[in-house]
Amino acid sequence: MDIPSRISNLNWMKLKEEINDKGFVITAPLLNKIECNQLIHLYQKDELYRNQINMSHYRFGDGEYKYYGDPLPPIIEELRKGMYPNLAEVANSWSESLKTGVRYPLNLEDFLLECAGSNQTKPTPLILRYEEGGYNCLHQDLYGDKYFPFQVVFLLSNENDFTGGEFLLVEQRPRAQSRGFVITLKQGEGLVFPTNFKPSHGKRGYYRVKMRHGVSTIHSGTRYTLGVIFHNAE
Repeated sequence: MDIPSRISNLNWMKLKEEINDKGFVITAPLLNKIECNQLIHLYQKDELYRNQINMSHYRFGDGEYKYYGDPLPPIIEELRKGMYPNLAEVANSWSESLKTGVRYPLNLEDFLLECAGSNQTKPTPLILRYEEGGYNCLHQDLYGDKYFPFQVVFLLSNENDFTGGEFLLVEQRPRAQSRGFVITLKQGEGLVFPTNFKPSHGKRGYYRVKMRHGVSTIHSGTRYTLGVIFHNAE
């Protein structure tokens, strides 16, 4: 089964319910072992990437990541295009709840045209590598004024090839202490989570809860992940 078929066969009704309830959700594996290993193997092909970041240089953490250049590898292009429409429906629902006035197109091509109108033309999907002692500080991936409310991270490594390295997601609740989530993935699974904020319902209606994400310290082994971000960068 090809990647578009795997995406369309997901139980999107259940996934959307869980996103609305918790703000994030883990999908069934969308990448098989061979595809995960192919992406890991291509990490050394520098011609595929437009930029390489050493996290420690910028005090982002300890590790390395690379942004893919255009054209994106077919696997990543299929994930990006295939995941977008259903997530755009949820994004529009959140926008209505929070009365932001923002409406997201229901196909990726139209959304990327909007990004280009804001001078955001650089692709943002990336691959990340952490070795023993590596970690990623809590952050957000915005890249400009135009951003999509969701992004997806896929675990490429076998979950038995490293220890530690849990995905961290933190709600920064207004006038209250923050709430954290520790999330573990299996190879090929995708985690959908908010890029900036999620809606939460209170006595006076919906309000924004800021979200940040990161990765806990790797105790042993090497961890590769693929980040699929839908908006482009300046």
